Amino acid sequence: MAKVKKQPRPKAEPPKGFRDYFGPEVTQRKAMLEQIAKVYHLYGFEALESSAVETVEALGKFLPDVDRPNEGVFAWQEDEADWLALRYDLTAPLARVYAQHRNDLPTPYRRYAMGPVWRDEKPGPGRFRQFYQCDADTVGAASVAADAEICSMLSDTLEAVGIPRGDYICRVNNRKVLNGVMEVAGVLDPADPGRLSHERGIVLRAIDKLDRLGFDGVRALLGEGRKDESGDFTKGAGLSAEQADTVMAFMEAKRSDGPATVARLRELVGASETGKQGVQELETIAELMDAQGYGADRIEVDPSVVRGLGYYTGPVFEAELTFEIHDEKGRPRQFGSVAGGGRYDDLVKRFTGQAVPATGISIGVDRLLAALHAKGRLHAEVRGPVVVTVMDRDRMAAYQSMVGELRAAGIRAEVYLGNPKNFGNQLKYADKRRSPVAIIEGSDEAARGVLQIKDLVLGAKIAETATHEEWKDQPAQREVARGDLVAEVRKILAGEA
Repeated sequence: MAKVKKQPRPKAEPPKGFRDYFGPEVTQRKAMLEQIAKVYHLYGFEALESSAVETVEALGKFLPDVDRPNEGVFAWQEDEADWLALRYDLTAPLARVYAQHRNDLPTPYRRYAMGPVWRDEKPGPGRFRQFYQCDADTVGAASVAADAEICSMLSDTLEAVGIPRGDYICRVNNRKVLNGVMEVAGVLDPADPGRLSHERGIVLRAIDKLDRLGFDGVRALLGEGRKDESGDFTKGAGLSAEQADTVMAFMEAKRSDGPATVARLRELVGASETGKQGVQELETIAELMDAQGYGADRIEVDPSVVRGLGYYTGPVFEAELTFEIHDEKGRPRQFGSVAGGGRYDDLVKRFTGQAVPATGISIGVDRLLAALHAKGRLHAEVRGPVVVTVMDRDRMAAYQSMVGELRAAGIRAEVYLGNPKNFGNQLKYADKRRSPVAIIEGSDEAARGVLQIKDLVLGAKIAETATHEEWKDQPAQREVARGDLVAEVRKILAGEA
């Protein structure tokens, strides 16, 4: 009789490109989302939660570096009918929601949304296939004042979460300006916008990689192509040297101040009406920013910003952190971009057939958290619950009464629910939980109406530096009346003990 092959155990690990988030990380993210939501709410935006799953048709073909609608997204077919996919951002779902409910929504519609998105892309260090975004968008406002408001709100948001002025810059450009430059370069024909769209896509993605590839790498992608360090070859846009010179001049158009940069852009767009309109919009944004007190130390015009997504039609924005961090090899580098967005006037039109102006911003929450950690402004340590230890199994009701009192007073607390036989293991558990306080009450303490309170934070500090005699004195542990439990714990938590 053939031996039945034993089924191997599944590997206890997440899929490639995904990771698990534990208590402190989740708590820190929640706190950051609350800070961001406060700023968005202050600006008059309302919350929206849309489905994590959309039809592939609704999502559309807008991801960078992909050629097919379902490439770059996690998609599957439902009952041999519609293809469904996990959302790759929060903007495409907004377009569907607005088109569906536009008769019931105010115009303009100002909404913010927060949640995970998924990209079926090659993962790398710090680059995961699931990550959090935090968006704010205005739908139905054609005025460039809506774009300017997004810029000011982005600046206020970064400062609210702990990025001070001087450690970030919000950079603004306009896709109309780039389109005007591509007209001049012969890569865009206003009479036939669909022609050369593939080449323009390569140009856009190449410019968007400037910070990673440098000017030489982008120049190579504008021409025949580029071979990376691994030997992989990426085919370029096939532009002539003269065409590439025009595009590169656009990327190098930034000058010492905003007016000088705008003047250079006006030269580059030449007679292009689209380009002229884009330059005028940049001037208007700069004027509105200046009127509100947002100077060049917070928001600046930068032609190198283009954004990789294909649905942008006008102003585009990017927030970059300017302080230095060190990579895994100890080399200094700037942290880079943590937010981006822009105007996308044709996205809702896919559903309605009518042009609906829209503009918005998306903040990469995980990258922003990583930046605060790297700068030492966010600590991994998050205080755990007070742990009530179990000295006598028969007195579990008394221990539960203690945690009930602590919780009623708003103090996070729990009873040790493991095997109480080894008291040392209970204290080790409290340490793993990052507990600030342990409560100890045996039958002797109960008979006398007292309990022991152990300040675990102070105890850990004493253990690091104290002599043996000092340690024996146990200054981190003291006896208090049972009725003073809540008051004494509050003192310790407030740093008053």
